[in-house]
Amino acid sequence: MKHVLALSILLGVSMNAYADVFAVFRDEDGTTNWQYIANTSASLLIIILLVVLFFLVRANLRAGRSNRALKEIKATLEDRVARRTQVLQETAEQLRKREAYITSIVNSMPVMLIGINDQLQVTQWNKTAEEITGRPFADVTGKNLWAAYPAITLTDEQVNAVLTTGQTQHLKHTQRGQYSFDITLYRLRDSDDTGIVILISDITKQVNAENKVAERDKLSALGELASAMAYDISLPINTIFQHVSDAREKIEATDLGPVKSVLLQEVETVRQSAQQATAISQNLLDLARSHTNTKQVADIPAIMEQSIAQASDLFTDTDGLAFRDIEIRRSFAEGLPPMSCFPAELEQAFTRVLRSAYYALKSKAVDESSRPLIHIEIGQFFDSLWIKVLHKGKPLAASEQLDIFEPFFVSTSEDGAYPVEHRLSYPYFIITEHHRGHMSVTSDEQFGTCFNIQLSLV
Repeated sequence: MKHVLALSILLGVSMNAYADVFAVFRDEDGTTNWQYIANTSASLLIIILLVVLFFLVRANLRAGRSNRALKEIKATLEDRVARRTQVLQETAEQLRKREAYITSIVNSMPVMLIGINDQLQVTQWNKTAEEITGRPFADVTGKNLWAAYPAITLTDEQVNAVLTTGQTQHLKHTQRGQYSFDITLYRLRDSDDTGIVILISDITKQVNAENKVAERDKLSALGELASAMAYDISLPINTIFQHVSDAREKIEATDLGPVKSVLLQEVETVRQSAQQATAISQNLLDLARSHTNTKQVADIPAIMEQSIAQASDLFTDTDGLAFRDIEIRRSFAEGLPPMSCFPAELEQAFTRVLRSAYYALKSKAVDESSRPLIHIEIGQFFDSLWIKVLHKGKPLAASEQLDIFEPFFVSTSEDGAYPVEHRLSYPYFIITEHHRGHMSVTSDEQFGTCFNIQLSLV
């Protein structure tokens, strides 16, 4: 009921309002003045249009301001994007240059650089590693270290110890006279890709140069010592010669009967011993003068002949075998080329080998009907000269063959069987170190003892 009543009232008011709308446009006679209506409608329409225009202009102004703000925001964003892009490009270029610089450093290193991860797989392999191993990086990346480089002198335990402890290890691997390597292993921190870096440096030339300097210093000191010893020895030898000469003259001038011949024989023995001591002293002086830094071109057979002559003066036993009593059988090939060498050093080396042969023949009971023999053979084989000194004196035992080329302070056998004074460490050093040759010995009861020396002609 309330809704029906409210609706009826609203309709009544509306009808009254509708009737009253045109009341203002009627004339006194009750007719409608349509001109007023038209003017009023036009005015209302103009007002409405002006209001709409006002709102449109206002909206347009707001849209303009919004567009300008959007353009400014767009320009700002574009500027930021451009600057950010430029920064990214500059950063990328810097990273590229740094990466290229680091790669250039790694590849220019004169040492092998190998990177491996925690699974011991290769992740880095520089140019030096490629040149030494002959394998490019693409061929070894991702492979196990020992599969990529089987010749590397490292063990699993050494590598895993660095991985576990993180402590840097420095290792050296040396084969005397052939190569020397310095190996460094260190763990990279804060890196998930490469766990360990291995640096392998070939220090063979450096070690050889250092050894040469040390060797020359030692030889210079040895030469100085030998010279001083020779001078000191010559003084009592000269006194012995003087007294022997005086004693011989007095004995010959005195009638001593049968004792005279015995005394003269004893005096002659002393004279021969003094003469041998003089030869030893002269040999020491020659040794002191022999050390030089310049090689000379010389004939090996001629040097061997000088060594034989020197051995004849040095090695004499007044009560037994003398070196000059040994038969020297020479087998020298014809047309042997001369070679660059240190002649005085080779002469000393050959003399020491002949000395060893002399004492071996002296130590063995030889049939009186047969003369002791040393067979010396010199020949050429490709680009090397081969010298063989063969005798059938007392053979060398297996332990003695191990000791014979070792210095006095080294004993390779358990009992150090071979006497120090008979070792050939000095000739071995001269042949292998100063002349880059090889020296070995074979010995048995049946075939005798043979010293083999190889000297390279190139």
